[in-house]
Amino acid sequence: MRLLHWGTGALHLTFALPDDGPVALIAIEPGVAPALWPGDDGDVPDRLLQALVEVSAFGHGRFPGSFRHVDTVLGAALRHVSHEADVDDDGTARLRIEQRDDASGLVVTSVLEAQEAVPAFRTHTEVGLAPGAAPLTLDAVSTIATGAFLGRDDDVDAFALATAANDWVAESRWSTTPLRDAGLARIDRDVQHQPPRTRLVVGDRGSWSSGEAVPTAALLARDGSAALAWQVEHAGPWLFELGETRHGAYLLLSGPTDPENHWSLVLRPGEVFTSAPASVAVAAGGVDEVLAAMTAQRRATRLVREVDHDLPVVFNDYMNTLMGDPTTEKLLPLIDAASEVGADYFCIDAGWYAEGHWWDTVGEWQPAASRFPGGIDEVLDRIRDRGMVPGLWLEPEVIGVRSPLAASLPDEAFFTRGGVRVADHGRHLLDLRSPAARAHLDGVVDRLVGDHGVGFFKMDYNTMTGPGTDAGGLAPGAGLLEHSRALLAWLDDVQERHPRLLIENCASGAMRMDWAMMSRLHVQSTSDQQDPVMYATIAAAAPAALLPEQAGHWAYPHAGMEPELFTFSLVNAVLGRMYLSGHLNRMDAAQRDVVRAAVSAHREVLGSIERAVPSWPLGLPAWEDAWTALALTAGAGADAGVGAGGGSVTHLSVWRCQGDDDRVVLSLPGLRGQEVRVRPFFPTDPAGWSWSWDPQEAELTVVVEVAGPTARVLELLSTGHDDGEGEAAA
Repeated sequence: MRLLHWGTGALHLTFALPDDGPVALIAIEPGVAPALWPGDDGDVPDRLLQALVEVSAFGHGRFPGSFRHVDTVLGAALRHVSHEADVDDDGTARLRIEQRDDASGLVVTSVLEAQEAVPAFRTHTEVGLAPGAAPLTLDAVSTIATGAFLGRDDDVDAFALATAANDWVAESRWSTTPLRDAGLARIDRDVQHQPPRTRLVVGDRGSWSSGEAVPTAALLARDGSAALAWQVEHAGPWLFELGETRHGAYLLLSGPTDPENHWSLVLRPGEVFTSAPASVAVAAGGVDEVLAAMTAQRRATRLVREVDHDLPVVFNDYMNTLMGDPTTEKLLPLIDAASEVGADYFCIDAGWYAEGHWWDTVGEWQPAASRFPGGIDEVLDRIRDRGMVPGLWLEPEVIGVRSPLAASLPDEAFFTRGGVRVADHGRHLLDLRSPAARAHLDGVVDRLVGDHGVGFFKMDYNTMTGPGTDAGGLAPGAGLLEHSRALLAWLDDVQERHPRLLIENCASGAMRMDWAMMSRLHVQSTSDQQDPVMYATIAAAAPAALLPEQAGHWAYPHAGMEPELFTFSLVNAVLGRMYLSGHLNRMDAAQRDVVRAAVSAHREVLGSIERAVPSWPLGLPAWEDAWTALALTAGAGADAGVGAGGGSVTHLSVWRCQGDDDRVVLSLPGLRGQEVRVRPFFPTDPAGWSWSWDPQEAELTVVVEVAGPTARVLELLSTGHDDGEGEAAA
């Protein structure tokens, strides 16, 4: 059997090209060494020969039949035709593998891209038909499928799955579960005449791409030797599926499908359907190592503008403060106070357009005269006079059912099912395939930016589409897929017209936290959670799903808080992007000094955050952990995602959220054997916290003598060696 090796200096992939079967991806490895099968003679175990692409269509299902998206008749019929590798001027390595099925005329191309220094690749599938072939109605197309994670003689017993459930105010709830416990039932495969049919599937529905689950997950070898992580990069429905085959196992990544998402598409000769893209990262190690690799992949694939490097501290008037009821009288003292503590931007949140009951009347986005007697520009000018950039909350993709625009915009501007406009939570949903819908949104954005000088939008999205829209004769899922791609194109166009405009991605908190959105937007709202203690695990977990420099965490201290909780609420945002709120104008001078110190500490973190690598010294945070922790490390070695060797700076947030245990031991293996000096970073007075460092075990022991909840940010300075003075204590 022929083998195809491809990769970069950080990644090596091996494909099998059988004459009598479809192409299979049989090895994914970090580094440059090729996968060596016995004698490297192409003797590939059957357990690894999972088809690289799975395709089903009406009249062409699966054999054997099941709920799974593997074992497709069309996928099994594909045969290798050609492959081509090249490198772009920007250093992107690309591989295109073409397969065909002569009987159906199906032409499938797998496209893989990788960066030289990143142990990860991005991939998608292109599906077309040969000239003269009969049309096919596709109902599922995989982005990629592979059994390569199995490695040598492993089976699913050797692996655990790390996934994150997601919901409003309960975001990023990570759990790690052995695959058997997660749902892959053990059967005696040797006595069965068909492969197992159980599957483990995780995905999301509708236009909230992370409404129920985060589109990032990882497979972890239980002995800590290897890990594979992935993210499906689509602002809409997606899934991943794990299951066993007759002799091995598989992982499949996909965008929308017909069984889960009402997606199907008639494909004709000359047309090409492109699947949702996904990225896959690999590491020798565990969850920290593989998510470091995914962090590097995100930085390599992000569409960064110069303004995105500014990393401003944003004050927002909403959370636990004005709560959607802004007025000139309420805003002016907040603006002054936000400027005094060091905010760079000031965002007026929901309600600035609201006259009376507003939820189902939105859409025109005009300032409410009753809220701003002197006009909203009086407030925006005050923001600028205090040295800050003004921002506004905006939910552009909806029109309230009682808005005048619901009558004036044509039906083709909206999501429809069976000719009836979709309505949810008092809103209609704009279909951004429509020129009328785009013209309306362009007019709103251009007016607010051009006429009022707005430099920041908190772009919210509180309404779901359901399966999608069947306008134009498409299946609802196909209409939603086209709309989702039109949304991304609209965002790209807006940012090209307004290159200094920053956009925050928000959807009832983090209900649309996917890399399709975050590859092009500035910051992500990580939650709407109003309890600072419950926010801790959300803040700690966020860099598993997005870049730390994009993780927008609320910090909302208020004057009536006990000092420890006051500090706790600020610690939540220091290692991320601070989204400051709270009635700063009601605080005494000492409390404002604490806020100012938090902003100053955060700015120091921002100096290295774009190259910092996240890790979790207590493991990925679980929702009700008593203790949780997040580390961001920048320096030699850390920049490459392989630890902190050679000297580094680690900022470490530690939260005691609940319970009576006053001692915790944090594991920092990247600092093993090194001298580490530990100092309080925020607040600079340790006040009831103490710690000691064990260089041989690479463990930091923290002891707390104050009542919880309590939290601190520590700074760990490593010189890259151990001079015998490894222990540091407050």
